Amino acid sequence: MPENSSCSSAGSCSKSSCEGCASNKGPQSFLVEQNKFSNIKHVIGVVSGKGGVGKSFVTSSLAVNMAKKGYKVGILDADITGPSIPKMFGAHDQVLGDENGMMHPYETKEGIKLISVNLLMDNEEDPVIWRGPVIAGVVKQFWNETVWGDIDYLFVDMPPGTGDVPLTVFQSLPVDGIVIVTSPQELVNMIVKKAYNMAGLMHVPVLGVVENFSYLKCPDCGKEIKLFGESNIDATAKELGVEVLGKLPLDPAYAQTADKGEFYSIENDYLAKASEVLENL
Repeated sequence: MPENSSCSSAGSCSKSSCEGCASNKGPQSFLVEQNKFSNIKHVIGVVSGKGGVGKSFVTSSLAVNMAKKGYKVGILDADITGPSIPKMFGAHDQVLGDENGMMHPYETKEGIKLISVNLLMDNEEDPVIWRGPVIAGVVKQFWNETVWGDIDYLFVDMPPGTGDVPLTVFQSLPVDGIVIVTSPQELVNMIVKKAYNMAGLMHVPVLGVVENFSYLKCPDCGKEIKLFGESNIDATAKELGVEVLGKLPLDPAYAQTADKGEFYSIENDYLAKASEVLENL
């Protein structure tokens, strides 16, 4: 060690001489505080180990279910380069800032508050071509520079994988737990375990797993058609010691409702267990 170090040997440290040493400090916190205009009680992340499994659908479904139960709900769309939340709720107006530099979220007529990069752009079809650090910074701004007001449940719709944004959310926001979204293919084990293991490394609780596209119900006879093969989600969840919070069918009515921007009108009873878990936090 350098000659001017007070810790020249393993046995020569004293409490007084080592107070400034990095080794004497606990883990550094990267949490970003809420602003004084926000009072958010619970933050729930919605994640997946891969794309195309319907995270935004599950995020929106959970938000709608909790809003219909009377809770104050918000959605932070952290999928910066592929935002879809605003369209699902028919939100196309730009959100506005105020003289204090704070953003005000879009509020649907049903009272769900939304913030998304698409609500900041002149043309919502323009691509967002930003590098990781910039995207991570925007996510932090969505958290601490947005006037959320009173929120019981803030759902964070994250991009797929285990990259910059999930890492930023886990480190910067006080996440109460995550919901992992997957689909029934054989690679379900890898998808779920990647997200599960990242949550473990970041010390974030896993509230449970939701399987999307579980089956297609025949509109004529009611038979369940397993388009993506037999599900492995129960065995995987049991192995990891987490709950299966719902198995969602592939329903054309859901897609039509989202395309029309009328997502609040859906009735998703398949996530009743997930709602119970959230209410017990």
